[in-house]
Amino acid sequence: MNNSTYPLPDYLRSAKPNPQENRAPWYLNTAPSYAGIFLWIAFYDQLAKGTLSVGGLGAAVIGLIAGGLIAFLLFYLAPAMWGMKTGYPLYIIGTSTFGEKGGYFIPGLFMGVLQVGWYSVGTFFATQYMLNTLYGLESAPGPMHPVFIIAGIVWGYVFAYVGVKGIQYVAKISLFFPIVPLVMLLYAAFTGSGSLSQFDLTKFGVDTPQTGLAVLMMVQLVIGFFATAGAAGADFGMNNRHKNDILLGGLAGVALSIFLCGLLPMIAIAGIMGANPELAKADNAWTFSQAVGQMAGGRLMFLLFAIASMAPACFCSFIIANSFSTMIPSISRMAWTMGGATIGIILAVTGVAQNLPPFFTFIGASFGPVCGAIAADYLVCGGVWPGPRKGINWAGYIAVIVGFIVGILPNISAVNIVPASVYSFVVGFALYFLLSKAGLEPETVPLVREN
Repeated sequence: MNNSTYPLPDYLRSAKPNPQENRAPWYLNTAPSYAGIFLWIAFYDQLAKGTLSVGGLGAAVIGLIAGGLIAFLLFYLAPAMWGMKTGYPLYIIGTSTFGEKGGYFIPGLFMGVLQVGWYSVGTFFATQYMLNTLYGLESAPGPMHPVFIIAGIVWGYVFAYVGVKGIQYVAKISLFFPIVPLVMLLYAAFTGSGSLSQFDLTKFGVDTPQTGLAVLMMVQLVIGFFATAGAAGADFGMNNRHKNDILLGGLAGVALSIFLCGLLPMIAIAGIMGANPELAKADNAWTFSQAVGQMAGGRLMFLLFAIASMAPACFCSFIIANSFSTMIPSISRMAWTMGGATIGIILAVTGVAQNLPPFFTFIGASFGPVCGAIAADYLVCGGVWPGPRKGINWAGYIAVIVGFIVGILPNISAVNIVPASVYSFVVGFALYFLLSKAGLEPETVPLVREN
């Protein structure tokens, strides 16, 4: 068959690149969008567990710097560059790495599946903080309590509906929502800094700080949170004008935002724990929620963090609808959204979504090798997107499967390798590079679009 007449799927034939006239500078899109992601409390609420709590503040800071640079250089840069150069989103540029048929699942449907997980996290935190506001930190009902279930269901379905029907309004509001958690983080850090000098790990039974482990664990948590957003760099990049926008937007929105949005809560937690070492006995010790609960105005802060969760919840539901309806358009966006939201709500109200470190490990294991394979493809192609490849690109699929196995080891075995998400990236990158050189890449086909 002549490649010029090769029958591409509908989602490829209908793809249209974002024209230059629709693009904007990095400080109007990429940087603030990524900063908003890291200002979400799901990022930093449990960062101190296994980092600050075992290695101290210095180790946590080093881990944040390392995690930010790794996220920028390895996970974000290649997809963002291809998005900028082609004007296409991740679903389209991924067909080079995974094939035009393989692209249905990776990154297409797979991104939607993972967004269901993120929706569950957003629903859990928003519900928890609303109830913390009403009942107080110690008295608030938790997962599986009837009040928590009802609140989670109402929150989950309302904002799933808004996400699929009124995303344009939420997008406008979300430009201002990041200001709320930023102000709260600054207040929390200022409050904690007053007793920062009292922070001493020996108060918590840590006589010898495990600096190296703490640094690596921080990298693991940062990359696990960021992995899907790194692959989505293509979607951000397609709205940028040139290479400098990609670099500056990534440095400010990814590397710097990771550092600041991680550092401020670490200061708050260290100060609060230093002044109140007995808190280490609490079930939620070393979380930012615990620190907030000890501060003046804590209930108001819980309310504001719940309000700030509105935009992430709506955007997750929007991406669920976008992912599934793009790949399987025979089912309506509303049906996909409500179906995904239902699963997310169940995960939230049962408490599954509250244990973030294993979830971050799973996300990193899933999209670490995806980002690694795309980065290797970018390198092999000399930075020029070659177009969709026929069928399934087994070089990409094998790289992702093996990389996922490496990345998920901490969740399924006693093997505690950190940062597993970075290792999964390395495996995905190396395997794709080697397999592509061995001839496993299918030939490319022209991307002929519908008029």
